[in-house]
Amino acid sequence: MKVRPLPLQQILAANRACGKLALAVKAANGVTRRAHVREEGPLRVRCPGPPAPELEAVIINTAGGVAGGDRLTLEVSVQEGAHLMVTTAAAEKVYRSMDAAAVIDIRLDVGAGASLAWLPQETILFDEARLARAIDVELADNARLVLVEALVFGRSGMGEIVRTGRLCDRWRIRRHGRIVHAEALRLQGEIAVRLEEGAVANGGRALATVLILPGDETMAAAVRALMPRLRCEAAASAWNGKLAARLCAADGAALRDDLRVILSAVGGVSLPRLWLN
Repeated sequence: MKVRPLPLQQILAANRACGKLALAVKAANGVTRRAHVREEGPLRVRCPGPPAPELEAVIINTAGGVAGGDRLTLEVSVQEGAHLMVTTAAAEKVYRSMDAAAVIDIRLDVGAGASLAWLPQETILFDEARLARAIDVELADNARLVLVEALVFGRSGMGEIVRTGRLCDRWRIRRHGRIVHAEALRLQGEIAVRLEEGAVANGGRALATVLILPGDETMAAAVRALMPRLRCEAAASAWNGKLAARLCAADGAALRDDLRVILSAVGGVSLPRLWLN
C-alpha cells in the first residue's frame, strides 16, 4: 500500500507547542505563598526560595524556545496583600517561522494592596521570526506594578541580523476596569531597514520598556540622573500616576546592564537573582 506524504502545513501544525501556565499567590502570616499552580504543555513555574514577604517565581519553557504556530498563555494572579516577582529561567527565543506567527498571551491580575514585579529576561527574535504578543493587566485601586519587557533583534555575539520578520506587540493596563495605559508596536517586512531609522531605533538592536504604577516625577528624575552612566539611549516620563522609561541599545548585553542600573535606582524595585548571575 502506497502511503501519501502529509502536506507540509499538516506536518508543521502537528509539531507546534500549545502551553498554558496559571499561577496564583496569596498572603498568609506576612509571607506570600502559592495558592494555585496549573501547568500545561512546555510551561513550568518554580519558586526557588522559601515563602517570603515577596515570593520569587521563575517561568521555564521546556521547549527551549518559541516557533511559528506555537501558542503560549501565561496567567498570573496576585491576591490581596501578596507580593510577587516573576522572571524567566532564560531569555525567550523566537525562531524563524515557516508559516503562522507564534502567539503569546500574558494576563496579569494584581489585587488590593498587592504588588507584582514582572521582570522576564529578554525576548530574542531570530531572522524571519513572527510573533504576536498581547499583555493584559488588571490592577486594583491600590495595587502596584513594575513591568519590564526587553526585545533583542538577533544575537549580536553570533553576528546575527534580523533582516525580515513580523512583530505585533499590544499592551493594555487597566486599573479597576479603566484603561490607564495602552500601547502597540508593529514591525514587519524589512525590519533591519526599519531599525536603522532615527525615529525607530537609530541603528539599535535591543529595546526595552519599564512601566511602574504608581510612578511619579521623582522616579523619572532619578532615572534621568543616571543617563550619563548608561550605555544605551534612554528617556523617562511620568504622567497620570505612572512612570515610563524607554531604552534603546546596540545589543542585549548593554541593555541588560542598563536595566539593572535603572531598576536598582528606583525605590522599592528588587532584582531577580537570575539577573545578578
